[in-house]
Amino acid sequence: MGNFSKTLIYALIIFVLISGLYALIQGQFRERREVALSELVADINAGKVERITVEEDLLAIRLKDGEELRSRKEAEAGLSETLKNYGVDAEKLREVKIEVKALSGLGYWLGVILPFLAPLLLIGFFIWWTARQVQRGSMQAFSFGQSRARLITPENTRERVLFRDVAGVKEAKEELKEIVDFLKSPKKFLDIGARIPKGVLLMGPPGSGKTLLARAVSGEANVPFFHISGSEFVELFVGVGASRVRDLFKVAKKSAPAIIFVDEIDAVGRHRGTGLGGGHDEREQTLNQILVEMDGMETNEAVITLAATNRPDVLDPALLRPGRFDRRVVLDLPDIIDREEILKIHAKNKSWDRDVNMRTIAERTPGFSGADLANVVNEAAILAARMGRKSISQLDLVASIEKVMLGPERKSHILTPKEKEIVAYHEAGHALVSASLKHTDPVHKLSIVARGRASGHTWRLPSEDRHLFSRSYFLDELATAMGGYAAEQLIFNEVTTGPHNDLEHASNIARDLVTRYGMSEKLGPAVFGERKELVFLGKEIGEEKNYSEEIARLIDREVRKIIDTSLKRAKAIILKRRAKLEAVAKRLIEKETIEREEFEMLMASPA
Repeated sequence: MGNFSKTLIYALIIFVLISGLYALIQGQFRERREVALSELVADINAGKVERITVEEDLLAIRLKDGEELRSRKEAEAGLSETLKNYGVDAEKLREVKIEVKALSGLGYWLGVILPFLAPLLLIGFFIWWTARQVQRGSMQAFSFGQSRARLITPENTRERVLFRDVAGVKEAKEELKEIVDFLKSPKKFLDIGARIPKGVLLMGPPGSGKTLLARAVSGEANVPFFHISGSEFVELFVGVGASRVRDLFKVAKKSAPAIIFVDEIDAVGRHRGTGLGGGHDEREQTLNQILVEMDGMETNEAVITLAATNRPDVLDPALLRPGRFDRRVVLDLPDIIDREEILKIHAKNKSWDRDVNMRTIAERTPGFSGADLANVVNEAAILAARMGRKSISQLDLVASIEKVMLGPERKSHILTPKEKEIVAYHEAGHALVSASLKHTDPVHKLSIVARGRASGHTWRLPSEDRHLFSRSYFLDELATAMGGYAAEQLIFNEVTTGPHNDLEHASNIARDLVTRYGMSEKLGPAVFGERKELVFLGKEIGEEKNYSEEIARLIDREVRKIIDTSLKRAKAIILKRRAKLEAVAKRLIEKETIEREEFEMLMASPA
């Protein structure tokens, strides 16, 4: 809600209150029924009037039955004289108690002044508000260029993070322990003439724990932590970003020893001279100021600048030279041991069944980042709460893995019997080909229950973390990817739109084999095409052709040949083991889901 809207609401409230007060005061006069003098005289002659109160020309009348009336006498004339003119009985008039008093008091003055005072009060309120806004605007003009960094002080134990709270990334923590030692006792390093790095760049995929690790450094060193995102420096107005950088470093130096953490530094640290504003836009001025501040940092000031990015390839080289971010720490995705530790950390303060095995969950989550694992545990807790249970089971964790990887179940996505049969044979084709080849990952689950945008899925997980991939592995993966397509073609003599993701995946693998990995028999060990970022066009990745049209035709032929060969391999396996395909597909149609143990039993049973 804007300031104008708030002010308008306040003004309306004040107006309603004043109006209500005015109506209340006037109400004491309006509650009485007004009568003419002739009617009043008739009531007096009838002996009905008990008392008359005279206030100027106003008459407040009280009857003997308790009714309250009001009337007006003639101006500049007495009450008795006025009533006699209307034929009042003198004897009856003497029985009436007559009280004369001056009109005074709060009610009178408010009743007279308030109609004129209310507009003046409203006008005065708006004048006050306008002056206040002008004053606030002038103050904002001076504070606009101030840093908006979030400060976490050592006294804030609630938000303090230590190395023991960060699972995995052992090598990264070892690299950063030197920074902690310097912040705790800088004299030890200065006496020997050592120069501690001014900046440390944390590099890793999203969710790998860069921000958490930076907070752990400040927690271990017990120093103030200034946290700001790179995008918070840049504003519409020129010079604001540079001003905020100056203010941030100024405040940090006053709090030294301290840590400045710039998250997503690629927002301001990209290569200069590539934007539409040329070499002098706001982002580049902000980057220049960061470079100036880091160069101006004295050795004994004990202020370390940490930065995080998942795109180190787009950073300006000036940021990475010695004296700035000259130390780079890489955070990889956690291996199985690290994943188990991360799961145990996130499992704290939660109720678990006794059968929960975090090792099994770690085995089922290869390639998951720390953030992904935290999400798995949270989704499992939500699922258990939704089902009304007091603790989290192993099944909840397994279900949450599938939800994180593939999306939630789409129970409203109902397939026709024919579509269900096609999807069942499609997934059975993937599983059969994968189980028949040597270099593929084991099948953990088959399902024809729609998840995300897929009508079914075959869930395969590696038995161990893999960092290097052979040509044999890729060729077996290609055959597995074509397994669904081959099954549809052989069983139904036609194909549907179901395998479109498989075909895209297979085409990408085949092209990478030829152009990136040098695994083509015909083209040999060579890389074709130069991948680079086209910042000016706003595209993340583009590929520039650095080869002739003849080579392009050879690449297309090799890609085509690899895909055709993979399809033939898949068809040959399915034709040879068609009985197994039929058994798996029929069981899928019946149960909709097959776990690893049941699938292996089906594959091991006599044909």
